[in-house]
Amino acid sequence: MRQKFLMRRIFKKQKEKRLNYLKTFYRFLKDIFKSKRLLIDLAKNDFKSRYLGNYLGILWAFVQPTVMIAIFWFVFQVGFKSMPVDNFPFILWLMAGMIPWFFFAESLQSATNSILSNSFLVKKVVFRVSLLPIIQIISALAIHIFFILFMFGMFLYYGYSPTIYWLQIIYYMFCTIVLVLGLSWLTSSIIVFFRDLGQIISMIIQFGFWLTPIFWTMKILPQEYHEAFKYNPAYYIVEGYRGSLISNTWFWERADLSIQFWIITLVFFFGGAVVFRKLRPHFADVL
Repeated sequence: MRQKFLMRRIFKKQKEKRLNYLKTFYRFLKDIFKSKRLLIDLAKNDFKSRYLGNYLGILWAFVQPTVMIAIFWFVFQVGFKSMPVDNFPFILWLMAGMIPWFFFAESLQSATNSILSNSFLVKKVVFRVSLLPIIQIISALAIHIFFILFMFGMFLYYGYSPTIYWLQIIYYMFCTIVLVLGLSWLTSSIIVFFRDLGQIISMIIQFGFWLTPIFWTMKILPQEYHEAFKYNPAYYIVEGYRGSLISNTWFWERADLSIQFWIITLVFFFGGAVVFRKLRPHFADVL
C-alpha cells in the first residue's frame, strides 16, 4: 500500500514537472510573438554593429562565404576536374551543401556568444535573456536568405526551372533554426562560466564541416559507415537542401531520417532550455 502511494506521488510530481515545462515553453513562444518588433530591431543593430567601421561594411557578410564557395569550386572543378554529381553541375551541387552549412555554423557561433556580447541586457530585469540567441539567429538568417536567392539565380542561369520541391527550403530552414536555438541555449549559458567553450565550439564546427558530406558524397564511404554519419543533424539539413533543389525528394520520403533528426533536435532543444533555465539566475554574478 505504501509503495503504491509513493509511486503515485512520484508520478504526480513528474506530471507537474512536465506541465511546468510546457507552460514555460508556451510563455516563451508568447514572449517571442510579443517582442517580435524588438527582436527584429536588435537583430538589425547587431548586423550593423558587427561590420561598423569597415570600408566595405555589411558587404563582408556576403564576401567571405562567396569567396569560400569560389575557392572550393576552383580547387575541385578546375584543379581536380570534378565531374558533375548525379548529372548536376558541380558548382550547383556544392552551393546546395555549403549555403545551409554557412547558416548553421554562423548562427551557432554568434548565438553561443549572445549572452557575453549583450551582458548589459542580462542585468535588465524586464528583458527575457533567453531571446538573445534568437537575435543572432535572425541576423544570420538575413544573410542566408540572400544566399538562397543567389543560389536560385544560379540554378536559373544553368537552365533549371523552379519546382514545387523548392518550397521545402522553408522547412529545412526551420529545422536549422530549432536545432541551433536548442544548441545555443546550451552553449550560451555554459560559456558565461567557461569562456574556453567558444574556442571548443569553433573547433567542433571545423570538424563538423569535414565530417558532413558538403563537398564529398556518401558514395565514397563503405556502406557500414553510412548509418553513423546520418546521426549528424547537419547531414539531414544539407541533404534536405539537395533533395529539394536537385533530386526532387520530399522530406516525408525520408521518414526514418526525419524522425531521427527531430528526436535528436528536440533532445537538444528541451535539454538546452532546461540548462539555460538552471543557469540563468547566476549570469549577473559573473558578467
